[in-house]
Amino acid sequence: MLHFVHHPGYVAPAPKGSAFRFNKYGLVRDALADSGRAAAVHAPEPMPRRWIEAVHDADYVDEVMAAAVPQAKERRIGFAVTPAIRERSLLAQGGTWLAACLALEHGYAANGAGGSHHALPDTGAGYCVLNDLAVAANRLVAEGRARRVLVLDCDVHQGDGTAVLLAGRPDIFTLSVHAEKNFPARKARSSLDIGLPDGLGDDGYLAALEKSLPAVLDQFGPEIILYQAGVDPHRDDRLGRLGLSDAGLEARDRHVMAEARRRGVPLASVLGGGYGDDHGEVAARHVRTILALADEAAR
Repeated sequence: MLHFVHHPGYVAPAPKGSAFRFNKYGLVRDALADSGRAAAVHAPEPMPRRWIEAVHDADYVDEVMAAAVPQAKERRIGFAVTPAIRERSLLAQGGTWLAACLALEHGYAANGAGGSHHALPDTGAGYCVLNDLAVAANRLVAEGRARRVLVLDCDVHQGDGTAVLLAGRPDIFTLSVHAEKNFPARKARSSLDIGLPDGLGDDGYLAALEKSLPAVLDQFGPEIILYQAGVDPHRDDRLGRLGLSDAGLEARDRHVMAEARRRGVPLASVLGGGYGDDHGEVAARHVRTILALADEAAR
């Protein structure tokens, strides 16, 4: 049984002037239902504020909670933080947390949102308001649910906010596999960064992943993986600079899950990036990732 986390609040009205559309999250839910795969759908609760403030600056959390984020920060985010966006952000945080808890119980679970890896301590950035990966990783350790957490980021963009928020943590390892010349222009320092050249295709990408991931798993020994499973490394992605095919993305996801399963490490995936004018096709890519992970987990 696939365990999938979704909330109607994931589909928030796009603020005026925003180039980002939130309909992808509803389309992912619909495409998963249309796939015919049996799935238990779980609704998250908003993340309690205390866990957000454990990694984000309290003043910035105040701004988000009041839906009064300064315009300079909203420009960095890419849209205004309205009350609906605030609620959506809190639900997405709770969704990643719920997916992690379900993964600990069942081996694999997917959040149908999340992956806000550009959010920094005192501001959002790059369509990210609050960093669900950092919040969930910290809470897992703080509550004693896992002694060591690996945040594996295979989005085409470096997980700079996650790297900054979790820097220096011996109990949380951040591994980012990304296009080196893509956003953000100024990279942060993850525990391990794998910067890839523009246009890299399936074989080169998989070689880089196969070289880095097993060594990290063996040396760090995580008790859970939070997987930023963005589909923007796809060659047709509007904001990507890599050259993966549909088969390449599937091989990436199957490799990640196979390495986790081989070591008995549960994995929770988050949606991450995926961009294009054909929103239905982008949603289908996300669903193919979720199904590939679920199929490999069940082997």
